[in-house]
Amino acid sequence: MEKQWYVVNTYSGHENKVKEKLEMRAESMDMEDYIFRVIVPEEKVVEVKDGVTKEKSKKMFPGYILVEMIMTDDAWYVVRNTPGVTGFIGSSGKGAKPTPLQPYEVDKILNNMGMSRIDVDNDLKTGTNVKIISGPFNGMFGKIESLDLPNQKVNLLVDLFGQETSVEVELNQIEKA
Repeated sequence: MEKQWYVVNTYSGHENKVKEKLEMRAESMDMEDYIFRVIVPEEKVVEVKDGVTKEKSKKMFPGYILVEMIMTDDAWYVVRNTPGVTGFIGSSGKGAKPTPLQPYEVDKILNNMGMSRIDVDNDLKTGTNVKIISGPFNGMFGKIESLDLPNQKVNLLVDLFGQETSVEVELNQIEKA
């Protein structure tokens, strides 16, 4: 079982409360090895009101949060029974587990927020083995040589024609191997 992203439906306007409650429940019920990140998808918008320019955060999907988790029966139970959660998107009901978001869907949402699907702080370090999942080196494996977090890029050592070669790819083009 691997961690994947799921969309959870909440009461509209309660997304941040549900995020807090879910994070507290994951900690108190010892589910931190199964429930990782909870995100309220937001984007920055600039509003001009009475000649004053203000930058505000606007929810991309009101009534929804993203949860990165390993879908076990216990983790599923914890999320579903968090106050304010009305269910998972992609579940037919009747006890069926939901389908996760595709990596490209998660990348698009998180990139708009200036984030990456990969938990950079915990998953990526120099020397970590990764798989390239898109672009010209798709399907190849490499080892992290260096990270350029401000530009969301990573230098990898990959085996090209029997020779270790350094290539630069974007963070959203790799996943931990």
